Amino acid sequence: MKTEIASSLTRRGFIKSTGVASTGLSLGIMLSQRAGAAEENPAFPAPSDDEFAPNFHLRIGPDGQVTIISQNPECGQGIKTALPMLIAEELEVDWKTVVVEQAGLDDRYERQVAGGSGATPKHFMEFRRLGATAREMLIAAAMEQWGVDRAACSAKHNAVHDVSSGHSLSYAELVAAAATMEVPDVKSVTLKDPSNFTILGKRIPGVDNPALLRGEPLFGIDQTIPGMVHATFIKCPAFGGKVKSANLDVVKRSAGVTDAFVIEGSDKIDELLPGVAILGVDTWSVFKAAKSLVVEWDTADVSDQNTDSFYARAEEISAGEAQSNLRDDGDITQAFLNAEQTVDAYYTYPYASHANLEPQNCTAVVTADSAEIWAPTQLPSWGRDLVAGHLGIPAENIIIHITKIGGGFGRRLISDYMVQCAAIAQKYGKPVKMTWSREEDMQHDHYRAAGWHRFKGGVNSDGEIVAWQDHFVTLGVESDEDTGRGAGISKDEFPCRFVPNFKLGQTIMNTRVPLGWWRAPGSCAIAFATQSFIDELAHAASADSVDFKLKLLGDASQPAANKKQPGYHGGRMSGVVALAAKKIGWGKSLPGGEGLGVAFHFSHLGYVAMGAHVVVSKNGAMKVKRIAAAVDVGQTIMNLSGAENQVEGSIVDAISTAMELQITVANGAVQQSNFHDYPLLRLPDTPVIETHFIQTDFPTTGLGEPAFPPVAPAIANAVFAATGKRIRSMPFNQHDLSWS
Repeated sequence: MKTEIASSLTRRGFIKSTGVASTGLSLGIMLSQRAGAAEENPAFPAPSDDEFAPNFHLRIGPDGQVTIISQNPECGQGIKTALPMLIAEELEVDWKTVVVEQAGLDDRYERQVAGGSGATPKHFMEFRRLGATAREMLIAAAMEQWGVDRAACSAKHNAVHDVSSGHSLSYAELVAAAATMEVPDVKSVTLKDPSNFTILGKRIPGVDNPALLRGEPLFGIDQTIPGMVHATFIKCPAFGGKVKSANLDVVKRSAGVTDAFVIEGSDKIDELLPGVAILGVDTWSVFKAAKSLVVEWDTADVSDQNTDSFYARAEEISAGEAQSNLRDDGDITQAFLNAEQTVDAYYTYPYASHANLEPQNCTAVVTADSAEIWAPTQLPSWGRDLVAGHLGIPAENIIIHITKIGGGFGRRLISDYMVQCAAIAQKYGKPVKMTWSREEDMQHDHYRAAGWHRFKGGVNSDGEIVAWQDHFVTLGVESDEDTGRGAGISKDEFPCRFVPNFKLGQTIMNTRVPLGWWRAPGSCAIAFATQSFIDELAHAASADSVDFKLKLLGDASQPAANKKQPGYHGGRMSGVVALAAKKIGWGKSLPGGEGLGVAFHFSHLGYVAMGAHVVVSKNGAMKVKRIAAAVDVGQTIMNLSGAENQVEGSIVDAISTAMELQITVANGAVQQSNFHDYPLLRLPDTPVIETHFIQTDFPTTGLGEPAFPPVAPAIANAVFAATGKRIRSMPFNQHDLSWS
């Protein structure tokens, strides 16, 4: 198979910085989205006096120090280490000599965001070319000094070598001359063969690991600035409620409190909510004072929101005609009439919270016409624009420092906490560090959407799916015409095009519960329903479940399978399904109450299958014993340590969510408040996890999300194998799994 990767750098090209100081080499990618971008940005890591760096990813100092700027937010996905590795690999430097610095928000970078597992596919080739171009400029400088041609030179270990004479010049000795070299045409730069990688594909510790072990203040919640006060912000328990009155005088008399006031806010639930700000000398003082706060809330328009009524309404809606048909292939009615067996099933899953271990927080200094903000944000540009819009400050006068993030999972793509902090700082007139309590964080999240699927499937006498119908009921927030964030379903959702008669309908219910992108948006829950139902159809066909799935997907040796569905290669998926089944021990005999399950999903360009081994006691107590993951994200595993971390973290996160987690709403307010009633998976309940990568000749893609979706259905399928009981709703702990 041939790998073809297009790079947008062919359009932008590289530029060589003008006015480069004679003692340093700097190279960067010029972006044109914001023509008026200031040359100096305090949030951008500043070079030393003898370097020149208006918008860089790479600096090499006169002492040979290699500094690589990490542009994207780091929320545990390892990107602060992985992207600089791409540059360092092609630059031919020893990784131990590299220093990585975090950039602040700067419009001269493209896609400065943590989300969608998009950094790797977007930057994999771009950043390699950046390193290779710098390498060629250094080699050109050496060639000029030696009077030799390119064939005589090679770069390795932070130096250029003349292979004929044995001479070498370190990068430190070459930076001044290299800064005067012409920048090569990007098309002419030769990239390394992956077989020669010395950094990529290895286990590289996270660049922040030493600082984390020392407890250095990297996270948003760690930030301190001179003269700041602490704050917390109390919102209405019911989404969209407004402040009618509050006992501010009582709160102001609380120990350690310096002020308390109302923020009027807006009616947009993802922006500046109405609420009460409490300020004081430390976080404990304001949290304690919040317990004495009594607010009369106006909830007239929002108190009728209840998940019980959502579920009842969705079940009724799903039994009728869909609001819109997203896909209607073949003749679904006739296909069901001709089917050997048909199966009807109704699958549901609840709202879920991001439950970041680091609650929402932000630090801000605001003046009449400027703001400087320190925030654990996945999408800093949104936060800047939100602050500009609400506070009336020009966006170009707002500086965003990107801190390390203690858990994102999509929650910090939404910037409500940033504008709240900035609004408090503007009104108070001093620097403010705002921290939400755990309860505020959980009860004012932007949740993974609940969903309801009414399936009907048909199989023929050859054990093939011939008909598939799904009426999907999902959620909107502002209307019943548009799905909320992460709530929709693609018209190309598997197994479309793999089944000749396929009908997918969708109905949207409007609620006021805020929705947000949640790790592997859409896929994180849809895979549970679709992959479990495929398993049901395999059972109806009296077929081996894995053989049934492989037959549906097609032979891994047939690239033509790619034509069945845009962006979906059935052959690649067959490869991971077969491997996961093998590694979990598919087909082996197990004691009573134990079962194996396999599921797969295509998410964010990644092909992942999971094999699960569960044990269920006769009284119904269930434990996941082992998980075997098979993963295909293309040709190169950038950082093996980081890749395993992402797969294992996804599996733990997915087990936790499937087994016990749900958010429920009563009278417009979330009922869960902390980890006692939203219990994350604990170490004793974590299974043995095996991760197996298949490296294929396809473009390298990301790993933050693809491993999550197939975990829950693999476990549910294994439970069926162990007990004969089919789980059709999450969380699993609500089901009676006892057997005899």
